[in-house]
Amino acid sequence: MPRAEKQLPLWIEYRLGMADSNVLDRMRQDWNDRAREDAHYYVAFGRREQDDAEFFATAADVVRGLRAEAKHLRDAGQPFPRNLKALEIGCGPGRILRPLSSDFAEIHGIDVSDEMIRLAREKLRGVPNAQVHHTRTSDLSLFADESFDFVYSYAVFQHIPSREVVLGYLKDVRRVLKPGGILRCQINGLPETSQRYTTWDGVRISATEVAEFAVHHDFQLYALENMDTQYLWTTWRKRPAGWRGRLRAGPSPATRIRIISNALTADPLVPASGPRAFAALRIECLPADCDLANLEVRIDGQPGALSYLGPPEWDGVVQLNAAIPAGTRTGLVPVEVLWLGVPLTSAWMRIVPPGPVVPRLCAVRDGDNLLSGTRIISGSVKLVFEETLRPNMFHATVDGVEVHSVLTVCTDPVEQRHEINFALPESIGRGAHDLRIFIGTRAFPPVAIEVV
Repeated sequence: MPRAEKQLPLWIEYRLGMADSNVLDRMRQDWNDRAREDAHYYVAFGRREQDDAEFFATAADVVRGLRAEAKHLRDAGQPFPRNLKALEIGCGPGRILRPLSSDFAEIHGIDVSDEMIRLAREKLRGVPNAQVHHTRTSDLSLFADESFDFVYSYAVFQHIPSREVVLGYLKDVRRVLKPGGILRCQINGLPETSQRYTTWDGVRISATEVAEFAVHHDFQLYALENMDTQYLWTTWRKRPAGWRGRLRAGPSPATRIRIISNALTADPLVPASGPRAFAALRIECLPADCDLANLEVRIDGQPGALSYLGPPEWDGVVQLNAAIPAGTRTGLVPVEVLWLGVPLTSAWMRIVPPGPVVPRLCAVRDGDNLLSGTRIISGSVKLVFEETLRPNMFHATVDGVEVHSVLTVCTDPVEQRHEINFALPESIGRGAHDLRIFIGTRAFPPVAIEVV
């Protein structure tokens, strides 16, 4: 993780006025068009012409995640405060804002699309503590300084084609957050490409750049999850200007590691490599000023990349997740936690050999209507694989006819998760068909699809 004194890359030294003056107009026009065509589809990307019940149900996992991170606003062992104010950047028709309105005394949403705001007002009728606003600028200038306790955004920054606009929002979040307030947002963390970004396939910002930005603007960094994917999640707490430079670590005798387990399975055994090679350290009495940028976890003497520092639980214990360093030996190995280079606590953990890599076909879906399952409506098919090391060896047939126009996307390099998309052969008409799937010589069980 970056240190506060590290030289920042030039892209951080921006001015809000540097953004392309046409970006906001393009964003507004494109999202107005999408809202008029099928707002539910373009926001949730699950199925065309979803009804309200299905549309709002698609937000359940995101809402759970936001509620979990909002717990940073409560004291250990205390109930969640009921007098807080929240803001959603890019609220669309209110899919997330409506369920979260029950958690806050007042909640606001903004969107550059006036058509999305019109829909949100319809769907939030009867929710008196929720207000939505059409923004004529790509910032948070509608709101006064220190207005909100919690700011969040999902599936918004990934559709913005300008790095300066995304960074401008993040900088303005600091202004509108109250001291100690929390930001939870999702950013496209896929590797940079040379393509021209659009209002659908937006700009990409790496986890390293996100962390450097947070450090430079005096945020306490709690999460960098799903690195190198489209769904990079990050959580920050607003701290006073100059806070990081004034930190001084010292001995903390009460700090101790209570238990170490697998971060994904809770099993006491952690594999040395592979998609489950992540340790969860449950730590008592961790100093309140710790974060991912000033902590270090050494596993058998080597640093493990940190991804998550959770809110205190009822007894004050926090969870710190670290990746197992490459080349770590198996058996009992020492684990040490350091804060600003000063040792805080240590323990032992058991590392086991990784299991065999077993490619798994996790889903067969319509390429555009993801909730339609094996009913193929659009003429394209999306397959989701995990632990697939050779996606370039993919081939498939439909009723014995080889498929072509195959597009492969790695959605998570850690989980070795790939999406493989292909168009149905032109000879395949409506009705039931037999899909056969292969990775090299490995044949997966046949899948019955229905083309409609």
